[in-house]
Amino acid sequence: MTEKHYKLDGYVLDTLMRDLVGHDHRPSAFLVYIALSALGEGAVPLSHAQLAERTGLSKRSVQAAALHLAERKLIRASRTSPTDVTRYEVLTPWR
Repeated sequence: MTEKHYKLDGYVLDTLMRDLVGHDHRPSAFLVYIALSALGEGAVPLSHAQLAERTGLSKRSVQAAALHLAERKLIRASRTSPTDVTRYEVLTPWR
């Protein structure tokens, strides 16, 4: 099995984690942000069920977390049609 390595901007652990978990009381939003960050750059198609599987959260928790992250402008979620899988793009507004 190949070992995976991920890079995180220092801001994510030093500031964003405290902000989402402590201030907003949304640890699920932090987990979703980390999971999406691990998928790389650009818009990634992922269903709520797939994201729930990746994070260990319920589908409903993932939906709420994604909505919160989008409202905070930490991710961009888009679809080409109402039945299309959501494409997520991680944003880094602090840069």
